[in-house]
Amino acid sequence: MTVTETGGAGEQVRPAADDAGHTGPAAPDGHADTAGDAPEHGHEAHQHGYAKQKDQHLKRLRRVEGQIRGLQRMVEQDVYCIDILTQVSAGTKALQSFALQLLEEHLRHCVADAAAKGGPEADDKVAEATAAIARLLRS
Repeated sequence: MTVTETGGAGEQVRPAADDAGHTGPAAPDGHADTAGDAPEHGHEAHQHGYAKQKDQHLKRLRRVEGQIRGLQRMVEQDVYCIDILTQVSAGTKALQSFALQLLEEHLRHCVADAAAKGGPEADDKVAEATAAIARLLRS
């Protein structure tokens, strides 16, 4: 059994918007990390490494959201356990793939930019990226 990209008949899958109108998940620190926002936690207010791919990332996240909604339907419909677990695995792999692509863009843009500027910001960006990698490895 496969899970479709969209919800049931006539249902549209959209990421939830927060009070500020941002869509998609929050950053790992719980803050929505969007270009143009005021700096938080040492992040500069500039365009992030994923900005050029933003539409593709949002499309990918909507697909994952559809997979999760499909899992909910599978449970509601009393689908066989192993079939549900297979779809959980597919959703997990999709999120891991998204995370790796986002990490690569962060390293190429944010970390490389900080390294070129030098100073303590470069060390902070490397430490931040290392911590993010450690979190990904634990998941």
